[in-house]
Amino acid sequence: MTRYIMTADLRRCIGCQTCTAACRQANATPPTVQWRTVLDVENGEFPDVRRSFVPTGCQHCAEPPCMHVCPTTATYQRDDGLVGIDYDKCIGCGYCAVACPYQARYITHRAEFAYGAAMESETARIDPRRMSVATKCSFCIDRIDAAKENGLKPGVDHEVTPACVNSCIAGALAFGDREDQQSNVSQLLATTQHFRMHEELGTDPGFYYIWDKK
Repeated sequence: MTRYIMTADLRRCIGCQTCTAACRQANATPPTVQWRTVLDVENGEFPDVRRSFVPTGCQHCAEPPCMHVCPTTATYQRDDGLVGIDYDKCIGCGYCAVACPYQARYITHRAEFAYGAAMESETARIDPRRMSVATKCSFCIDRIDAAKENGLKPGVDHEVTPACVNSCIAGALAFGDREDQQSNVSQLLATTQHFRMHEELGTDPGFYYIWDKK
């Protein structure tokens, strides 16, 4: 069975935030909402201090806490592992935002614009369905659906791969089917040491962080 995942090579990420900008452009998120964020982390003790950059967002868990607390079944999980939100069912209660251990959920109650007054380009992309409901990174779910319709492969074919992965100038992000042994992500996981955020919570997240060779 297909299980789409994303990997981030922490040896390569330079913290440029290009993935954040690409996500915002692709999904027309408000200025205060960042579905793809990059954490700036320092570790070690002086003088041996290291700075690391950690891309994060919705982890598309196999056991998503956000789905289990949703009173209207607005949050759902697909057979390919992607966790989505049905905006027509969401009542904006915020239970999912509280339950998510990755702080990946956002609720916006009114239209917001980068410079206060709305620019024509911003107004054209406002999605009324996303007002007063929970939103999050979807791994560009519409592109994944387009892949099925056109016989393309996410993670290989540019037009059906998440925008953040396409934009990464350092090649730190990768996307694909973990269950396909020939996929790029399967090859990466087979040859590297990696971890997942809050894996101890039993969420089985679909976002892997690579930090060294095996």
